[in-house]
Amino acid sequence: MALTSALRTTASGLTAQRLRMDIISNNLANANTTRTAQGGAYKRQTPVFEPILRSQTLFSLAGFGRAQPTEADASGGVRATAVTDDQRQGKMSYEPGHPDANAAGYVEYPNVNVVSEMADMISATRGYEANVTAMQALKSMALKALELGRA
Repeated sequence: MALTSALRTTASGLTAQRLRMDIISNNLANANTTRTAQGGAYKRQTPVFEPILRSQTLFSLAGFGRAQPTEADASGGVRATAVTDDQRQGKMSYEPGHPDANAAGYVEYPNVNVVSEMADMISATRGYEANVTAMQALKSMALKALELGRA
């Protein structure tokens, strides 16, 4: 059971990092988008994650008299709960001839910082690689256990 739990945790980490990369790519692709279907400049998006509690998959906490999960319960990986828009205002630039300029001649550009997004992309890539390494280690341990069982 520990092996399948570890695989499930690692797989959820891979999924989380892939989602982060998708959102970062979307942010970078829209770094200069001044008009969206919703109106206004593109707003930077960020994923929101929460731990998957071991107790959520095995039993209900309420049935055991605990209303709040403990840190020991958080061993089942992570899952995305939402993708939120960053509501900070983007950079305002004076461009009176721009089609998206307001009455004062200012254009709002997205609140996407390309340098910050690239740093986040490196972080997500390294997180993904760490989860791949963990999965390979689990696979290697399972194969060694099978070899021991044959001997």
